[in-house]
Amino acid sequence: MAPKLGLVGGGVMGTAILSRLLAQQIYRPDEVLVSEPRATQRAELEAEYGVLTTESTPLAAEAEVLLLAIKPQIFGVIAQQLMRQAGQFSEQLVLSILAGTPLSHLETGFAAQPIVRAMPNTPATVGAGCTAIAPNAYVKPYHLAQARRIFEAVGQVVEVPESMMDAVTGLSGSGPAYVALMVEALADGGVRAGLPRAIAQQLALQTVRGTAELLAQTGQHPAVLKDQVTSPGGTTIAGVAALEQAGFRSALIEAVRAASLRSQELGKL
Repeated sequence: MAPKLGLVGGGVMGTAILSRLLAQQIYRPDEVLVSEPRATQRAELEAEYGVLTTESTPLAAEAEVLLLAIKPQIFGVIAQQLMRQAGQFSEQLVLSILAGTPLSHLETGFAAQPIVRAMPNTPATVGAGCTAIAPNAYVKPYHLAQARRIFEAVGQVVEVPESMMDAVTGLSGSGPAYVALMVEALADGGVRAGLPRAIAQQLALQTVRGTAELLAQTGQHPAVLKDQVTSPGGTTIAGVAALEQAGFRSALIEAVRAASLRSQELGKL
């Protein structure tokens, strides 16, 4: 009997998604087959999650849902291993988290199949991710519902046209690195102002976490919250002025743009 979920790639993101799917009982361990070339990783997956593993990609690729969690550079090799005929797996849903890999390229390996291109981000590893999904023309409503259910296991899901996926990559895909830099810089600022490193780190992290949660729960525009905190002639407006002078907002805007452009470049390779 074919597995219900075939996972090709047992790396960090693939394992993160797998762990959440099992924890939320979307799939049972005996319904999952993971294709992974590294024997040590296969052993770890079997021991920790109780799933079946294989070195053979074609075995996992016979599942009802196929999740590709591999490096984009080896997609061509995987596609050659499968050697599918058009329509052979016409009802199988293919989910791809390959960065910068467009649907048109994925369709060269999965002709006439429903494919959903997805861009999760690293907070998915703790169930706090945000995944953008873009379906191809063969995806039916029940396929889309299935894809949403799978990626909602690791956080929020938004559907976008594929033309927006490079922008998604630049914002939410690469965004955790920008936020991590901001937390690090805030902590460094606290140390410079005289705080012990451990306390500065704790304050910086909780300030970012708490502010994000406040914005999410209240639905406030960030500018409104900023105005509430900045009293006339006070400490916060002095800090905001320093950030503006240093080009803080412009730097973040350009970071998203640069990452988006690089995603476009990678999609043409």
